[in-house]
Amino acid sequence: MYESIKPVTARDGSDAERGLVFINLLFAFEHEFRDLSPEERLEKRLKFSKPVSDDFFDWVGTVHALPKSLLGEAVTYALLQRKYLENVYLDGRLELSNNLSERSLRPFVKGRTQWLFSNTPNGAESSSIYFSIVETAKENLLNPFQYIKFLLETLPTTKSSELEELLPWSENLPDICRVPVKESNKQMEKPKYPSKKGSPLYMALEKLRARYQTKCESSALPQ
Repeated sequence: MYESIKPVTARDGSDAERGLVFINLLFAFEHEFRDLSPEERLEKRLKFSKPVSDDFFDWVGTVHALPKSLLGEAVTYALLQRKYLENVYLDGRLELSNNLSERSLRPFVKGRTQWLFSNTPNGAESSSIYFSIVETAKENLLNPFQYIKFLLETLPTTKSSELEELLPWSENLPDICRVPVKESNKQMEKPKYPSKKGSPLYMALEKLRARYQTKCESSALPQ
């Protein structure tokens, strides 16, 4: 959808612009749900996001665009991937966007020039294990160096039944392994909506926000 509104003349009032209204609303809801538990997030998604998603796919099915155009490719992708995109309504631990996964993979991809030294299957496996530990530690707000140092010092005397306590998400890890969270990083910036008052996108956005955010206010949606 973003690619299909690049031409300036195709933005105001275009189908691609209308599609972005739905997408922006879905991500706005995700922003509101960010601090909830997986169970609570799933409940909120089913109540607030799912109706928007259903309306989006109903609308996508009515869009007529040339198959090879940017909009046509976006519409085809959305329809073919619907069952996968809607997995977020099955498990609250899943993310609406794959940006987090791509960011986690980037260091691994950038380091592939060093893999020339992994000239055996065992070396490649060791490398993959190492990167998995590092990236999982980072996602759990751990200091990778201190966490790996802790593992190297602890694993030799750890029983198999105690390994669960050493996983990156364990609450029993020592504080030295954890990265202090700055106060400025605790609040995420809210998504910005287009501010062109009077434009078709702005008016459509206001209508949809009024429609769905009324439900949010009545349910005391987290601010």
